Amino acid sequence: MAEAHILLDGVRKSFGSKHVLNGVKLAVPKGHSLVVIGGSGTGKSVMLKCILGILQPDSGTIRVAGENVVGLSGKARDDYLQRFGMLFQGAALFDSLPVWENVAFGLIQGRNMARAKARDIAIEKLGQVGLGPEVGQLYPAELSGGMQKRVGLARAIAADPEIIFFDEPTTGLDPIMADVINNLIVDCVKRLGATTISITHDMASARKIADDIAMIFRGEIIWQGPAKTIDASGNPYVDQFIHGRAEGPIQMDVLKP
Repeated sequence: MAEAHILLDGVRKSFGSKHVLNGVKLAVPKGHSLVVIGGSGTGKSVMLKCILGILQPDSGTIRVAGENVVGLSGKARDDYLQRFGMLFQGAALFDSLPVWENVAFGLIQGRNMARAKARDIAIEKLGQVGLGPEVGQLYPAELSGGMQKRVGLARAIAADPEIIFFDEPTTGLDPIMADVINNLIVDCVKRLGATTISITHDMASARKIADDIAMIFRGEIIWQGPAKTIDASGNPYVDQFIHGRAEGPIQMDVLKP
């Protein structure tokens, strides 16, 4: 495997008596797309928040391009966060801002870029996700769910980030629009050469956008490998999850009559 761009080693995070991350080990080579799968409450979002520094791990190291990034503060943390783009679940657009300003938000607020220049970049990025300049004048409430996702993707790539996180990128979309979004993610990531981590329950999405897939269960990575090998993982937890079977080693807490 190529040298890891993002490397987690022994990362633990608890909230009171609830142990969410239990010594996560994960390596993502530069320019690779890693998709993390796993059920709700298994630690996927907490792991991303620890990498971003939104949460501080209780122990373990997180290295990005060889630098330990745990505990960054002040300007060092601000500079670190500017290396990231993020596509949020549900797009998370600002209702009160027009589309172009949503896309340019990080450029204007985070980088103090002149509004005219930021607007030009926003229109360019909207074009890269298949939206014309006229969409830039609309407000999020005027857009369909699929168009909102495209705007969210344009915002994620606006600053040409070296790392992009995708949080459930196809949630709430019909299968055709989900595939459109998946294709746009693949194209945008390839154009940027970015390193990406995505979290999803959608196996069709995982197979489309991933170079590698990792599965997290009870706060541990229990399998990681090339996406094309997941059907032959030999791991009963992975097998149950990717086929969506109720029966298997993963037991859901369900009230039975």
